[in-house]
Amino acid sequence: MARVALHTLGCKLNFTETATLARQLVEAGHTVTDWEAPAEVYVLNTCTVTHQAERKAHKLLRQVRRRAPEALIVVTGCYAQLRPERLSEEEGVALVATNAQKPFLAQAIGTLLAGHVPEVPKATDGWRFWPSASSEGRTRAFLKVQDGCDYKCSFCTVPQARGPSRSAPPEIIRQEAQRLAEAGFKEIVLTGINLGDYGKPHGIPFLTLLQRLEAEVPRSVVRFRLSSIEPNLLSDAILDFIAEHPRWAPHFHLPLQSGSDKILGRMRRRYRRKLYEERISAIRKRFPLAGIGVDVIVGFPGETPADFEETRRFIADLPVSYLHVFPYSERPGTLATTFSESVPWPERLLRSEALRELSQRKRWAFAQACYGHTFSVLVEQDQEGLLENYLRVRVKKPCSPGEVFSICLGEEAEPTAEWAPLPEPEGV
Repeated sequence: MARVALHTLGCKLNFTETATLARQLVEAGHTVTDWEAPAEVYVLNTCTVTHQAERKAHKLLRQVRRRAPEALIVVTGCYAQLRPERLSEEEGVALVATNAQKPFLAQAIGTLLAGHVPEVPKATDGWRFWPSASSEGRTRAFLKVQDGCDYKCSFCTVPQARGPSRSAPPEIIRQEAQRLAEAGFKEIVLTGINLGDYGKPHGIPFLTLLQRLEAEVPRSVVRFRLSSIEPNLLSDAILDFIAEHPRWAPHFHLPLQSGSDKILGRMRRRYRRKLYEERISAIRKRFPLAGIGVDVIVGFPGETPADFEETRRFIADLPVSYLHVFPYSERPGTLATTFSESVPWPERLLRSEALRELSQRKRWAFAQACYGHTFSVLVEQDQEGLLENYLRVRVKKPCSPGEVFSICLGEEAEPTAEWAPLPEPEGV
């Protein structure tokens, strides 16, 4: 038996899979420890969404090799799926396992420790769904219900890294949610690569899954939340269901990527500005104080200053709560790398900064709009908690993690610093 250190880069889905691997390793008799602690095995779960994520993976691997030269190093995740040869070149890497091989990693690590070369199924043996869940502290859990993507966005490697869209059977999801409820988690966040595409190959619509969870999961789980969902898949029926069932949080994260129809077309997105604006309006009609998050990519090939300004103005006029902003990053093997009119990196960074400032103004305006209203807070740590609309607050009265109660924002709680206004420029 060995000490195994785990580290995760990338999305919530990667975190759920790392957590599941950790449980399997403990069940096999190993001890799971922190990445910085001494260990016999180090497992890095990688990301490849940007070139920065890939560089960070190499940096972490070299740090481990210097710190623990005799340890076994195992690499998995999306970077391992797409470019395993680059990771195999790193000194000390004993095994590179693709995403398709993740479900077999615990057994493979045992084989490595026994001094043998593990035989794990190849990616060509077919993709399978690996039910996974992770947690943030002791109060919130992330439950993977869907994996893979059938979309063909011109900038994205996810279909190659994660395979085709596929889903867990509803009964497996119910069992995992039951386990999380019994473990004491108060909130469950449903997550996936393309969450709204849930149903393949089981033929059960996403809305039916939500209805079954509402009916079958114990009331000790006081809140369900959706992670990111494509705007074209967020139907009125789903919004109506959430509006009619208080356990479902009025918080929606909808990728936009660009506010220019020209750029959305080049990105091969499945919607245009009009549909996106209609979805935001549909949310606000039902949930005036819902939290709404937006993903945006700036500096996509062919994005002129006028195109960027169109995006900035479009978002500025939308009643959304916060942005996640990414400068476009060339991904080998994607259609976008063949496009001309590349935007220089300094310009991409300037555009990113402009939208991040807009995001902070949106956050402050959203927090201000919530003052004087009553919400439900789930306390997580140090008197900090999360409201149903994703606003994070500091509670004024003494409280403990796991408590859930009503507060009036401004009287009994205040938004945390991330929702504060931008500082005034020097000299003002």
